[in-house]
Amino acid sequence: MTIMFLLFGAVLALVLLNIPIAVSLGIVAVIAMLASHGLDSLPNVALVVYNGATNFPLLAIPLFILAGAIMNASGISQRLIAFASSLFGWVRGGLSHVAIGSSLFFAEISGSAVADVAALGSILIPGMKAKGYPGPFAAAVMSSAATLAVIIPPSIPMILYAVMAETSVVQMFVAGIIPGLLGAAGLMGMATFLARRYNLPREEAFSIKRVAKTGREALWAFALPIIILGGIFGGVVTATEGAALAVIAALFIGLVIYRELDLKHLRSAIMEGGVQTAVVMLLVATSALLGTYLTEVQAPQALAKAVSDFTSNKWVVLALLNVLFLFLGMFLHSAAAIILVIPIVMPLVRSVGIDPVHFGLIVTINLGIGQQTPPVASVLMVASSIAKASVWDVSKVNIWFIGVLVAVLLLVTYVPVTGLGLVELFYR
Repeated sequence: MTIMFLLFGAVLALVLLNIPIAVSLGIVAVIAMLASHGLDSLPNVALVVYNGATNFPLLAIPLFILAGAIMNASGISQRLIAFASSLFGWVRGGLSHVAIGSSLFFAEISGSAVADVAALGSILIPGMKAKGYPGPFAAAVMSSAATLAVIIPPSIPMILYAVMAETSVVQMFVAGIIPGLLGAAGLMGMATFLARRYNLPREEAFSIKRVAKTGREALWAFALPIIILGGIFGGVVTATEGAALAVIAALFIGLVIYRELDLKHLRSAIMEGGVQTAVVMLLVATSALLGTYLTEVQAPQALAKAVSDFTSNKWVVLALLNVLFLFLGMFLHSAAAIILVIPIVMPLVRSVGIDPVHFGLIVTINLGIGQQTPPVASVLMVASSIAKASVWDVSKVNIWFIGVLVAVLLLVTYVPVTGLGLVELFYR
């Protein structure tokens, strides 16, 4: 136990010194291996790093990232926004509902909250400000809505968790559907409350003709998640094959249907996807080193025994783990938190009888909230930057929306059927 806390503290200290997380993990792991096993352990480093990054299900991550980048450059974002505007623009503060609705649709394509807020926020936040919405409110609603991208399938954090916890990616995806919809409904309810408080304007009147027109224009955008998720949930393709299908479909729609994807945009999308993939895979590779060392010294088993000696009540354990991941989310990106902590806590989770899919959903929502809470707050930072608003001012508004996400987290934690209902219905 002492070794585990020392290692984690060392990683956190290096991260706070602004050393990249992947590098911090690698440094701490190598030093620990040298201290315990001497120079004889070094030849295994390259092999462990290589094996850690070549797990087949992880191939879905770069493919979904690339598909999302291509979709961003294909005019899909604008068509989704137009359709959402036709549905929600007539209510008070309608553009905030458009932001949430667009994020709900986009979440079924991108799997990344940062991609969501970057793609949609760059259009909607300036649009809201131009209509008289306060900048901090515009950034807060867009930032919190982007969290739906890590709850609604396909979710990159869910893929990472499933690999680390050795559970089903497909079941993780299914578990996120109901909580994601509940989150969207809750965010819309809070947006309505704040719209009255800020006396925000209504947009144009509701028109069924406009809904039909924008729906037709966005038809291919809607077809993407139906094809991808339908194939995955129907057992026709695996999650990895579904990610490859997403890339092919995105290319077809961008090049043939909408004809807005040229070579310049395609090159930019590939570069963006490559950079994001490199960041995630380097994290996976270096974390494998630390995970191997912790396994050798039986740190996960020691943690499980220590907590089990304190309590064997799984609901208390879940409360403790919620606090842990909410704290970690404030300092670590979701990928780093999953890769670093999940292998350590899984023996504890299994020993007290917590369903791995249930726990994975809890972790995902926790880390989605973490993307909204400083100091790291990657999604919040992007939204604040687009809105040119102070992070502190945005956070003061965003706390209302974070409250909604915390309510969803508690519901999922203590009413498991919220997430596991569909999983039990279709897969068990």
